[in-house]
Amino acid sequence: MNLIPRIEDELKQARLARDDERRDALALILASLKSAEKELQRPLSEDEELQVLQRERKKRVEAFEAFDQAGREEQADKEDFELEVLEEFMPEPLTEEELEEIIDDVIAEVGATSIRDLGRVMADVMPQVSGRTDGSAVSQLVREKLA
Repeated sequence: MNLIPRIEDELKQARLARDDERRDALALILASLKSAEKELQRPLSEDEELQVLQRERKKRVEAFEAFDQAGREEQADKEDFELEVLEEFMPEPLTEEELEEIIDDVIAEVGATSIRDLGRVMADVMPQVSGRTDGSAVSQLVREKLA
């Protein structure tokens, strides 16, 4: 995947096009990736890049909600735009049907029968859906299926 060169190229294109909003959003994403790389003192793996993007997405969603509830439309729109740019670099999200299929397969595989098996099911499901869906949504769906 190696996102840093790809984002640097997109950033260069945004600068040439004088697209200030996109340039700023890309610069923030790039800074987060480089910061994580510097912290680890080595290039990031695909999973680590994805974790950084997920963390950034979560920040943007929370900030958007906070600004939106406070009636600060301009800041909310900025966060929403940054979220859109960020999601360009994330894997394609799973559909509800794909997620249910993965969960059903894991439940059958581990022989889960009750809510007590939640941990085992989640441990097998999360690596398969990492970065493509929200963990709380997965947990909720697994709970419903095991109830």
